[in-house]
Amino acid sequence: MQREVLKLSGHKNVPPKRKKVAAYVRVSSGKDAMMHSLSAQISYYSKLIQDNPNWQYGGVYADEARTGTKDSRPEFQRLLENCKQGKIDMVITKSISRFARNTLIILEIVRELKQLGIDVYFEKENIHSLSEDGEFMLTLLSSFAQEESLSVSENCKWRIRDKFKQGIFTHFCMHGYKFENNQVKIIPEEAKIIKMIFEDYLSGMGINAITRKLRENNISTKDSCIWQENTVKRILRNEKYAGNLLLQKTFVTDHINKKKRKNKGELPMYYVKENHKPIIDVDTFQKVQAEIEHRTKMYGHRENLNSYIFTSKIQCGLCGKNYKRKIAKSGTKYEKPVWMCSTLNNYGKKYCPSSRIPEEILEKLSAEVLKITKFDKQIFKNKVIKIVVPSKGKLKFILNDGNEVLKTWEYPSRRDSWTEEMRDKARNSELNRRKDEEKCVRHEQ
Repeated sequence: MQREVLKLSGHKNVPPKRKKVAAYVRVSSGKDAMMHSLSAQISYYSKLIQDNPNWQYGGVYADEARTGTKDSRPEFQRLLENCKQGKIDMVITKSISRFARNTLIILEIVRELKQLGIDVYFEKENIHSLSEDGEFMLTLLSSFAQEESLSVSENCKWRIRDKFKQGIFTHFCMHGYKFENNQVKIIPEEAKIIKMIFEDYLSGMGINAITRKLRENNISTKDSCIWQENTVKRILRNEKYAGNLLLQKTFVTDHINKKKRKNKGELPMYYVKENHKPIIDVDTFQKVQAEIEHRTKMYGHRENLNSYIFTSKIQCGLCGKNYKRKIAKSGTKYEKPVWMCSTLNNYGKKYCPSSRIPEEILEKLSAEVLKITKFDKQIFKNKVIKIVVPSKGKLKFILNDGNEVLKTWEYPSRRDSWTEEMRDKARNSELNRRKDEEKCVRHEQ
């Protein structure tokens, strides 16, 4: 019997699935022109995607970033995450340079998206990353884009450094001054704050005390932020307040990351005397610099923070901040080191009611927990992950083996810590107080 083959009609035509398309845009700074450009790009790509019947609008991801590095762009990171989650099928961007400036970064990202089946379309270069010659063209063009970025960066550096040679500054934004009509002018209200900081420091107040005073008086910084110790330190060290300029204190390491580094002799510096009207007279400024050096020598404990074994190891259980090492001054002598919560140190007990912990207590209890006769930094480093301070007088040691040990402690009796000289001073003070009381009684009679 002859076989019969019948052709069956096909299924109904299924309409093609609409692609979920998103766009990525980026501008390099917060200038008005750039922000206008960003707004225009967002409108353009929103309309482009929504007008295409085969595309489904997946949004426009926009970054205002100084660099093209991946980590500095939150919206770019969100875009990549949504791609991994299958929310996007295709990405449109203006050009290779907007996507990233580094050839390796571009290829790494494009390949990662290619494995997920996601196409990246570079509009200016007319390249689809999923096309056969897409990666080859990307390698060539992104290399050119990177070299162009380097060339622009080097030209900018040359212009800035040439101005430095002539004693011309390129940026002047600091508390107490404003730059107006090519002139540096004093802002009287802000200048009062600067004078107060210098006067307080010379009167004996420390950086932390000055910072607290500024906060308690509800005084804000130039950019309306809360005062920090580093801000006060920079003000006290800044030669501009004495009317002088030191140019090229920092420099940019490379055109891709644009990270600033402190100039430690890698490049020449230029000192311009009497460039503008001072807020602080030269004599006061020099006295402050001498006092800074004096205090640095006196404290003696200002070593590299990495030399302190408890750095980043002690966590406040009340506010979550780490403890920091402090050495307080009592009269002309420096007391033994203590560790205290950063919040308590910077803002006071109002914000964190934790307490100080003497360093000797930390070493003693650590040795007990580790079952060693004498505290050993290396053993501590290897075996203790963290010390949490849940409340006053308690320490919770979290060890590498997964165990937790709770220890209690209290301040040594004040009587035990007193010297004979301190006792004599206290006795004399008490005798004088009684004599004064007796005089008052006789006078009243």
